[in-house]
Amino acid sequence: MDVTIVGSGTVVPEGDRVCASYFVEEGALRMLLDCGPGSLHHLARFGLPWDTLSHLVLSHFHTDHLGGVPILFFALRYGLSTPRSEALTVLGPAGTAERFERLADAFGNYLRDPGFPVTIREIAPGEALELPGRVWLRAAKTRHTPESLAYRLDVGQASLGYTGDTGYDEELAAWFEGVDTLIAECSLPDELAMDAHLTPARVAALARRARPRRLVLTHVYPQLERETLPERIRDGGWGGETLVAMDGMRLVL
Repeated sequence: MDVTIVGSGTVVPEGDRVCASYFVEEGALRMLLDCGPGSLHHLARFGLPWDTLSHLVLSHFHTDHLGGVPILFFALRYGLSTPRSEALTVLGPAGTAERFERLADAFGNYLRDPGFPVTIREIAPGEALELPGRVWLRAAKTRHTPESLAYRLDVGQASLGYTGDTGYDEELAAWFEGVDTLIAECSLPDELAMDAHLTPARVAALARRARPRRLVLTHVYPQLERETLPERIRDGGWGGETLVAMDGMRLVL
């Protein structure tokens, strides 16, 4: 399973980062986890096959995770020299279908009918779906918004965890146990801790319980210095491999 960090940023604009988006490729599966603003152009920048995307998976409906969807559909409808015919599956939490209706009302009917088949399926916490490439997608509730989900992808011996946005949750940490790579948000310093986001100490606690082979920190706000983040995670009691996500970073699981 190959994973590319398409967007590792937040709503705060940065010249080298766009909002949340992660591309996963395994066999026939070409999945985008979240689609924040700027993600389409970074997919092209990094040479990723955005035009043959098979699955779009949303964690929740905040603009920094969803705001790139209209331009993605607009490009798939009008930006290809050869019209697309392959189906696209959209997966997301409860309310995803209604959200697409609202987007279509605001931006245009191409979100309902982009010229190729689109299936929208809402996933409940605890549900598991088998996807192309013999990949299993599982969902768990997170402490962020009423609908927000985290995801886990398993194929063979490889596994990927994605927290989406979340506060600390012991059950969520246990759910991620043993993943090869855990992409975890680390939004704010410990002194600004809140229930809806993670801090270095809380990410360290999550990692101590989940015990991933590799921890990748993303969604970092300017109040945190990225250069010192691995050290702060170590100070929190997690000594495993820890990386700070950068747009364009590629991971092989």
